[in-house]
Order: sequence, then C-alpha cells, then structure tokens
Amino acid sequence: MTFDSKKERDYYIILEMLLKNKQISDLKTQVKFELQPSFKFNGKTIRSISYIADFTYIDKKNKLHIIDVKSEATKKDKVYRLKKKIFQYKYNLEIEEV
Repeated sequence: MTFDSKKERDYYIILEMLLKNKQISDLKTQVKFELQPSFKFNGKTIRSISYIADFTYIDKKNKLHIIDVKSEATKKDKVYRLKKKIFQYKYNLEIEEV
C-alpha cells in the first residue's frame, strides 16, 4: 500500500492495530464521496467533483469517522477548504483532520 506521507502511513498503522483489537470496524482507505455529479453544459460534459477521504471506519458506538491526514499547509489549501464545506453540507458529517 502506498501513502502520501509518513504521517498518513503512521496513522494507518494505528488504525490497523485498533482494527485487530476490535476497537473499530470497517476500516477503508481512499474513500470517494461525490460532491457534485457530472453534467452537460452547452453540449460539453463537466466532470464530477469528489472528495477522497484518507480513511473511514466505524467505532464501537457505530459512529462513522471520516479521517483526513493533513499538514498545516494543506489544511489551508483553498480547494480542500471548499470541498470540505461542500462535504459537510451534503453529508452532514465532520471530517476529522489529524
């Protein structure tokens, strides 16, 4: 498995340990959430817009966690911040930044 950063890899190792100890379930990586579907405009197809979470999992209370491993610089990225707002509006879920 390839990770975007050492921080992301290290976090995955922690999540794997929690999964093995049955503290979490349904651990997934690179989970795609559609923010806007593709559509036609003036005869051209406009691509869909998606947000891809680094990890998702379910805790013991059956709560879905959406995890994004970010550096301080990438937390300030304008595209990421816009996608985060659209994600929160559409799915009514919080993105947990670690």
